[in-house]
Amino acid sequence: MEWIPLTNIEQLATIKVLSAEKPQVIFKHSTRCSISSVAKNRLEKADAPLGIDFYYLDLIAYRNVSNAISEQFNVFHESPQVLLIKNGECTYDESHSAIMMDDIVEQSII
Repeated sequence: MEWIPLTNIEQLATIKVLSAEKPQVIFKHSTRCSISSVAKNRLEKADAPLGIDFYYLDLIAYRNVSNAISEQFNVFHESPQVLLIKNGECTYDESHSAIMMDDIVEQSII
């Protein structure tokens, strides 16, 4: 798994544009939360599919980006949280122990 660091709000516009060509995934991670660490490890141990970009947000360090994600993609903030962005919109989001790579892949092809 190669994470793309998500560190500024301007990247959200790029994610929206790229999502017209291929799915974009944002993983919101709290470095202070053991459940978030488990979810991150589960994703990293799974086979990351080709054709999907995976962004990693340290929401403690970049809280303003996390807030912008909630606003721009119209999702309630949770941590950990994964969002699937397609055609500029969040088409799937999940949190906590329900974060699974198989679900992300399944939702990306719908």
